Amino acid sequence: MSTISDTTARKDPGLPGNDLDPKTQTPEERRRIPRLIKVYGILCLISGIVTLPLTVALIVAVALVVAHDPAQLSVARDPTLTIVVTALNVLLSLVGSILLIRFGRSLLKNRRRNAAIWSEVLIAITFAQGVISIMLDGIGLQLIQPAIQLVILLAISVTIDPSLRQERDLQRRLQVMQEREAAEEGMLGRDITGEGYIKLNFFNLFWVFMVCSVIGLMLEIIWHMTVVDPGVYQDRAGLLFGPFSPIYGVGAVLMTVALNRFYRKHFAIIFLVSAAIGGAFEFAVSWFMQTAFGAVAWDYTGSMIFGVIPDPIAALCDGRTSTMFASIWGILGLVWIKLLLPRLLKLINLIPWKARYSVTSLCAVLMLVNAVMTLQALDCWFERVSDIAPSSPVEEFYADHFDNSYMEHRFQSMTIHPDNSGRMDSGSVAPNA
Repeated sequence: MSTISDTTARKDPGLPGNDLDPKTQTPEERRRIPRLIKVYGILCLISGIVTLPLTVALIVAVALVVAHDPAQLSVARDPTLTIVVTALNVLLSLVGSILLIRFGRSLLKNRRRNAAIWSEVLIAITFAQGVISIMLDGIGLQLIQPAIQLVILLAISVTIDPSLRQERDLQRRLQVMQEREAAEEGMLGRDITGEGYIKLNFFNLFWVFMVCSVIGLMLEIIWHMTVVDPGVYQDRAGLLFGPFSPIYGVGAVLMTVALNRFYRKHFAIIFLVSAAIGGAFEFAVSWFMQTAFGAVAWDYTGSMIFGVIPDPIAALCDGRTSTMFASIWGILGLVWIKLLLPRLLKLINLIPWKARYSVTSLCAVLMLVNAVMTLQALDCWFERVSDIAPSSPVEEFYADHFDNSYMEHRFQSMTIHPDNSGRMDSGSVAPNA
């Protein structure tokens, strides 16, 4: 029985590794790779072999310098945007050199499927390295090489393995058929296994994030205008562009993933799980923002329960969360899983079939760019408050277009305190910081 299964697996052109054995390859796969592409494979192989030891040597040299002189750690405690981006570039070079070696070997040995897979990974790495090059050196001649490499890799990924392209096309058609059947049965977006309420895929979770980022921002603005500072409007947005508060979007995604199988449980269990997740998430975000950027957007230090008893959770968590707000998270989670999620799923399913994934992909890219630019803008804001001069074109860009006054107006609930962050010694901060 196992022999028959093994033989079938070897003859299946859709299985990874099929291109390792010429006897089981299809005629299209057995066709030799053009000589020009093999020459490109040789160049990739040489590039990877040369780059890999140089990158490793650079990493080892830096590690030895820091180990020999611990005082160098003071630089590591101030990871400016340029240093962080440069370190990321070195890491990508290390991974890219390894993949170039494997990609080059796959082309030389006529392993079409492996070559197609490695080319797609290299496309992402090359694109990231191009973005980093712009961040460090601006737009210039240094972008010619990654641009040419991107074009070649894209062409190879599309043409090198026709069987892989056909297989993925069949998988997409099968998914569309399954979704149409689910829509007819009224189960579109639902977990058809019955173990959970919603199907935990990227499409559903992304729109949970988007909708809740907007709703969360609206609720926080209303809370501030009615409870914290009655009648006073304050922009509580958490991203550089748009009416979004990502802490609520991410919180809703965490709630959905954690409570997906709890939607039939007792109210008390859902409340406790939601309160624990929401409080822990609020603490983690507060800690990250203060450690990375010296940013403080909320502080519950000195909170009282019913105005009488000191809040033990606020005291234990250094004001990063509190009993009241953990309880609010618990109530939100309960309302979310019992009432709002089913209605949101119906709203998500209103997106037209033909535009379902294209619209989601476009919005996901825009939100990713928004999030990355927000983090970069916060980092540059931190450095300006710390009297650190811009040291790369990207820092000069943010200084020109998103200066301190712009950031203070956009993030009205946030303040920067470099002396409280984990990135700099307090003695190196400007007195007026």
